[in-house]
Amino acid sequence: MSDIIFKEQPFTQAAIDQIKGTFIDDYPVVYIIYNNDQKPMAYIGQTVHAKQRIQQHLKDQQRKKLKATLIIGYQKFNQSATYNIETNLINYFIADSKYQLQNVSQTTKNQVHNYYEKPYFHRKIFSEIWAGLQTRGIVKEDIDILENKDVFKLSPYKSLSDSQLQVKQDIIDYCNKHIHKDGRHVFLIKGEAGTGKSVVLSSLFNTLQDYTKDTSSPLYKTSNYLLVNHGEMIKTYQSIASSLPNLKKSHFLKPTSFINKIDKGAIKAADVVLVDEAHLLLSKEDSYNSFHYKNHLEEIIKRSKVTVIIFDPKQFLKLKSYWNEATIREMTKQHRTTVYHLTDQFRIQASEAVPNWIDAFVDSKLLPIPNELGGFELKVFESSEAIKRAIFQQNEVHGLSRLVSTFDYLHKKDGNSYLVDEGGIHLPWNSTSDKTTWAEEAATVKEVGSIYTVQGFDLNYVGVIIGPSISYDPLTDQLVIDTKKYQDTEAYRKRQDLTDEENEHLKIKIILNSLNVLMKRGIHGLYIYATDNNLRKKLLELQQEGQHV
Repeated sequence: MSDIIFKEQPFTQAAIDQIKGTFIDDYPVVYIIYNNDQKPMAYIGQTVHAKQRIQQHLKDQQRKKLKATLIIGYQKFNQSATYNIETNLINYFIADSKYQLQNVSQTTKNQVHNYYEKPYFHRKIFSEIWAGLQTRGIVKEDIDILENKDVFKLSPYKSLSDSQLQVKQDIIDYCNKHIHKDGRHVFLIKGEAGTGKSVVLSSLFNTLQDYTKDTSSPLYKTSNYLLVNHGEMIKTYQSIASSLPNLKKSHFLKPTSFINKIDKGAIKAADVVLVDEAHLLLSKEDSYNSFHYKNHLEEIIKRSKVTVIIFDPKQFLKLKSYWNEATIREMTKQHRTTVYHLTDQFRIQASEAVPNWIDAFVDSKLLPIPNELGGFELKVFESSEAIKRAIFQQNEVHGLSRLVSTFDYLHKKDGNSYLVDEGGIHLPWNSTSDKTTWAEEAATVKEVGSIYTVQGFDLNYVGVIIGPSISYDPLTDQLVIDTKKYQDTEAYRKRQDLTDEENEHLKIKIILNSLNVLMKRGIHGLYIYATDNNLRKKLLELQQEGQHV
């Protein structure tokens, strides 16, 4: 182990007066001020003047409940390294969920950047620091477990790329400029699966909420909300809220709940409203789910001063949630709308050949499966047992590896178990938990996820079962989509405002959209098994072709 120094002491004036030591006093350090009371709280920071900085904290009313200080020093620390480690600690503490942090973000501009020997500090030294914290009982879980948690991946303190940081700052500027102006104001962000949209929104919302406490900010005392029509995502956002000072679980809502609460006076006002996964918003009345208007988006905009929308037209999955670029333009043209595009792929750790092949496939273009993948594994399997075995093995090694399937098998919410591909895969559809997202439950490796459990989330390795609604005709060399074999009847509830031909076209689009989303879940690997014999044979041929290119 490297010669990392851990200096523990009480959080008192007497102890601060005694701060000294090699690589501690007047040297870059990272520090944690914390308590282990019934409600553990902590503050994480870095400084080049430990004594003066901790002295300032002692005068801060927010720190009065904290009891102990841990200063972490190292002879090779520079300030870039301590900034990096400070940010890492915040992200991992949020995922570890032991402490409610007192850190706020309004002056933080976390950005991906390199510095001398970054990998050494980012992985090796940080791992040793984390092990030291575990030994002292300050943190609980191992790093590899925390890295697989959705709250870690969507942490508001995750470092942002240049393009992500730019759009975040542009939105903050937009909110500051328009929050006290008349009318409704809309900021639209477009981006396909894996382009980091939700990470930007998570970081943005935390910063906005910190500004609501800042008397010098135009956003002081504003009432802001983050909406997403996705039960699994709500769980993740609410889990993050329990770790940070200015986030409240009540500020994360489903769209229908938000609209109805405004109408009933339970919410008095909404200033800035962020809408994640806007392609899941309803675009028609849904009385069964207590939505009695024409569409979610229009009603949200009516009830907000500034609306920030995250949207991907390739991810709509139900006829009642049908949106395209034309409908969005029509909806927002009467408002002052700014549009921004996110294009960089952050989820799939591969060469561009992988997302390009997936895009072509869901556009019914059958191309050789690429061989040079930049360390990513894209593999077609000949049998159901082989893909199951591969996913189980990857889950043993890396965790967070799951089987998912197109919605081609009966699945009811009646408490009974329903099997996916009974004669082959022979595993039950996903179960649900009130608190934990599906893939984070260890037992769910022996289940099959649906589009509704994994949309918006990352997996290390994803095994995609292509069910009987998608087959292949060798005579025409084309994919064949049979909408009658798709079992998501709720997704297919007919729209009276569309012709039969339009309804049928959109049903095909829903199947291909769902396949696109499923195939873009994996960070390190995509495994494919087609239940249709012709399609499976064709994919295996394409795999062979790619290996000989």
